[in-house]
Amino acid sequence: MKIETLKDVLHWTADLHRQLSRCLADCENRAVNERARLLLDFLEQHEEKLARVVSRFEEMASSNALNTWCYEYFDKNPESMAQICDTDYNRLEPEGVMARILEQHNQVIELYRYLRAQSGAASARDLLQNLIALEEHEAMQMAQGSNRLEDI
Repeated sequence: MKIETLKDVLHWTADLHRQLSRCLADCENRAVNERARLLLDFLEQHEEKLARVVSRFEEMASSNALNTWCYEYFDKNPESMAQICDTDYNRLEPEGVMARILEQHNQVIELYRYLRAQSGAASARDLLQNLIALEEHEAMQMAQGSNRLEDI
């Protein structure tokens, strides 16, 4: 997928979350640790929900924001998250799973921050700020959910 506009970024991010959800579901089926299986299930559902929410941003955002060019980031960072499911999550302890998932989310947040800093249009900056807030909030919720599973 060639990413040139913020609309493309939204599609790419939603796809990224869907891919991660599928990967987590696949790993959940192979996990031997019950706690890890519970965590993978929780994260898989959360990633799928997040994919739907990111997709809805396209419906809410202005066409000015969606049509903002942003290809330079991906030209400079072609390897950026190319392999979303390069980890066998079923082989990791729950702490390792969370660390890898949070790393993925932090990469998305850094992408949004970079694009926001480069954007001249207020509508694009607002859209990106909302996406940053969403990703940060969801990462926090996943971390809290993981901590609650550890308490079980």
